[in-house]
Amino acid sequence: MRCHTVLSSAFLATAVLALAGCAQPQPPVAPAATAATPDFRPTASVIDLMAGQIDPAADYLWESVATISGPKGNEEKQPRTDKEWAEVRRQALILVEGSNLLMMEGRKVGLPGQTLENPPGQGDLTPAQSDAALQADRASFVTYARALQDAALGSLKAIEARDAAALLESGGNIDEACELCHKKFWYPGGGTPAP
Repeated sequence: MRCHTVLSSAFLATAVLALAGCAQPQPPVAPAATAATPDFRPTASVIDLMAGQIDPAADYLWESVATISGPKGNEEKQPRTDKEWAEVRRQALILVEGSNLLMMEGRKVGLPGQTLENPPGQGDLTPAQSDAALQADRASFVTYARALQDAALGSLKAIEARDAAALLESGGNIDEACELCHKKFWYPGGGTPAP
């Protein structure tokens, strides 16, 4: 009797599996909806990002290709080894991604009590004034940050091609993007260019 019950159970299990295989396939279950906006928590100020990421990376790119005049004539400086190109690429990526950080909602120009390494010059805005200008015209700020990112992506493309001339040209585009934003949000006394 016990052997018969075990066989019947095995037969029943096989039959159930066979029937399950004939059933219509079910569509996959969709994952639960996620929040439309990620929960970013900007901590560094724009001043922090400029001092710690944006400016050092831009400086590195600008200085990576140059003509240096010396007692022995002109020396053409540019990345030559795999290691040098890899470092220039790393700096370009820092600039590309740093531009994303600048565009994050909720980032302040300066943190409470934060001062600049060099005090503002005549006609320069204070961090609080700059932040107010940015909040009043955030669309232009994002446009400028996107222009910086596009220029940095141009550097990245030049680096991937190991094209020193294109890297030099993209450095000029980075400088222009920086200057346009600074003239509007940092030292507007010189006139505000259109985005």
